[in-house]
Amino acid sequence: MKRMRLGRDGPEVSVICLGSMTWGTQNSEAEGHAQIDRALARGVNFIDTAEMYPVNPVRAETIGRTEEIIGSWFAKSGRRREVVLATKLTGEGSSAVRGGAPITPAAIRAGVEASLRRLRTDHIELYQFHWPNRGSYAFRQQWSFDPSGQTRAANLADMRACLATVGEMQAEGKIGHFGLSNESTWGMAQWLALAEAGVGPRALSIQNEYSLLCRLYDTDLAELGVNEQVALMAYSPLAAGLLTGKYAPDLPPPPGSRRAVHAHLGGRVTPRVWGAIDAYQDIARAAAIDPVQMAIAWVMQRPFPVLPIIGATSVEQLDVALGAADLALPAEVLTEIDRAHKAHPMPF
Repeated sequence: MKRMRLGRDGPEVSVICLGSMTWGTQNSEAEGHAQIDRALARGVNFIDTAEMYPVNPVRAETIGRTEEIIGSWFAKSGRRREVVLATKLTGEGSSAVRGGAPITPAAIRAGVEASLRRLRTDHIELYQFHWPNRGSYAFRQQWSFDPSGQTRAANLADMRACLATVGEMQAEGKIGHFGLSNESTWGMAQWLALAEAGVGPRALSIQNEYSLLCRLYDTDLAELGVNEQVALMAYSPLAAGLLTGKYAPDLPPPPGSRRAVHAHLGGRVTPRVWGAIDAYQDIARAAAIDPVQMAIAWVMQRPFPVLPIIGATSVEQLDVALGAADLALPAEVLTEIDRAHKAHPMPF
């Protein structure tokens, strides 16, 4: 599998990242280990996780279980050096972790140490903030996003304190690089400016949702990514399974699927989404391309630094998704995708 440089000076990572958020709920430890084995055999060297995982649902009693599963694979396999490891500190994104308390210098230190213990390692290559303390428009919050209560001075003071602590953890050798998640253009620009001012390490990645059905990244963040060499780690490139074609508006979801747990898939299931799904399914069918591989390959061909994070609940699903790594979509397919997007913008 091809590799790319993450950010300006980050590690060389596979062009597809293995996601892990179902390990510990929808997947057992053995199944998580099998997915890691298969992904590495197919050339993947990049795994993303988070302290709050597993999801579907997020529960206080399962917090950290996914990191533990990855840690047990490291201990069993002895292959820690083959993996570029990324994890995330939760902050206000979930009340199940530290009661939804914000990210602070103390929380960063405690979070890093706890993740290192669970992962059975002494170093995390990429440490990310899962949610901005000031709020976010991710996960359908764009429909009611209101930043008017924010104060620039308070935001920057908070960022400065947190980034300085990340720098301390980096100096101690516990983390290698820094990234953000669910961040905005303004937010990323401020983190970069603080790094240039010498406050702490430069963020090299931003982990935001991105797919054929969710294209909020396409304008200002895309421009920032190109000019600042910030890589998008695109989560939910299959829109929580909607782009696989396995769901229908008038049929029950397959047993064990994500929609069987969350009927509305975090706000992604709307009356408008089905027409968009049909349009992309038609494009894939006409081109004789697997729709899963088309959706993932499309993300990989965007005109900014990007790599998709793929998740699966079986090795068979993982194999199909990994097949996108060497797929180059022809110009006529890309043209049809553009037409479908204009006909079905922002379906959720």
